[in-house]
Amino acid sequence: MSSQTLMMALPLRIADLPKKPPPGPSAADQEFAEEYLRHFYGYQPKAERQKRTTDISKDDDSTTRSCDKKTKVQEMQRYFGLLPSGELTEETLAVMKKPRCGLSDVEQVGETVRWKKKSISYRTVSKKLPIPALKAQKVFRRAWKLWSNVTPLKFRNRIMTVADIDIFFYSGDHNDSSPFDGRGGVLAHAFRPGLHIGGDVHFDSDEDWSFNSTGINLFAVAIHEFGHALGLSHSTDPGAIMYPAYNFDPNYEPQLSFDDVENIQKLYGVNPNFTLLTSKRPPPKTPTKCDPYLSFDAVTKLQQEVLFFKDRFMWRKHPEFDETRVSLISSLWPDTVPANLDAVYENTWENVVVFFKGNQYWMLRQLKLEEGFPRSISTLGFPSRIKSVDAALHFRDQGYTVFFTGDECWRYNEEQRLMEGSPMSVEEQWPEIPTPIDAAVFYDGTYITFSSIQGSVHFFKGNLDYKYDSNFKRVHSISRVNELLECEVKEGNETVTERR
Repeated sequence: MSSQTLMMALPLRIADLPKKPPPGPSAADQEFAEEYLRHFYGYQPKAERQKRTTDISKDDDSTTRSCDKKTKVQEMQRYFGLLPSGELTEETLAVMKKPRCGLSDVEQVGETVRWKKKSISYRTVSKKLPIPALKAQKVFRRAWKLWSNVTPLKFRNRIMTVADIDIFFYSGDHNDSSPFDGRGGVLAHAFRPGLHIGGDVHFDSDEDWSFNSTGINLFAVAIHEFGHALGLSHSTDPGAIMYPAYNFDPNYEPQLSFDDVENIQKLYGVNPNFTLLTSKRPPPKTPTKCDPYLSFDAVTKLQQEVLFFKDRFMWRKHPEFDETRVSLISSLWPDTVPANLDAVYENTWENVVVFFKGNQYWMLRQLKLEEGFPRSISTLGFPSRIKSVDAALHFRDQGYTVFFTGDECWRYNEEQRLMEGSPMSVEEQWPEIPTPIDAAVFYDGTYITFSSIQGSVHFFKGNLDYKYDSNFKRVHSISRVNELLECEVKEGNETVTERR
């Protein structure tokens, strides 16, 4: 059969249909983005810049403004782990529109700003709170305690008398040059330590404040803003409480990260009852790509990218990324994809991404959860004895996916949506691959290919990457997973890489 006849015989898939170029951002989105960049990244549109000299043409000014804007967009994209294209992509706009703190991400402080005393007082000034006053006081007391646990600071609530830090709930313009924007967007802001307004914290009273996972969690926002009131700036660590975007996860109790604790202790010293080295419950660290013991929960190809998942974080490897940086899973799929995933794959047959955790799976199309999900993995044809999936490997041209469970693997027909036959032994189908595996993906080092089942497959177990040669059915090489993230871990003078 000729290649042309074969192509005609294959069924047409959604992924094969010609794609219309995505429409550019609307005028409203462009205006919103400019205001966002002005407020959080120091972008200065023409009206705010010093007037140019008369010997420079308007065309030159327009070009300069465009370059300035693109540079600021790239700066924002790098901050949030996005592709630094400088374009207002749908993903970039989505991140810009996420709830966040009202302080700048690039604010520069010439000198260390901190309180000069160890005992700091605070009070809630607003008379009409959008939430029960006693509950709010309890939340604030818990938030302050997180900061006092790791420093010598003591925080005392004052009801009627003057306090160092005043806490307000305001709506809209409240005469501090930083008006609130209603529900969503900016949630709160705070002022650095100092006299008068210094140290004060303002919450947007129009938000849907809550004490749980519904609405905006007051506890998570309060911890962040109190950090500013103590002198901390925003952190680029997506696992830090001082990260600018609201990232409350109902599966994680808000707490200070290792990065938060280090930074606050640089300002105020260490609580003698707590140290990073001796603490029985040390603050969580964001996983780093150069950790020699790094392992992955799941790995998948997604269009031109490869995504590596770990806990509630992920690394995005793209040919145009100048570096592979860690970001939150929720930065790409807010409130839909769980943390600590078991397996992920891009189903190019249906143009969806499928996520597995425990006995459930989620299906998303264009970053949105499909109706009726999550579903039980039993609906895919797994028997009741299978409680979870270890890894998934999708074969694009053949239209099927291989699922790995322990020492077995299963073949799922994506076109017919059914499990084919009985499970097979991983040892027989993929000799030399240890089980159970953590993840699997097609990858050749520079780009992803699904053109043939004869391509290279990477199997991951623990901190090792097994590169598998499908032609000879054998492991070609073994190396640390760090190498895929552009970080070679060395022991002595030799890179830890085993060749076969």
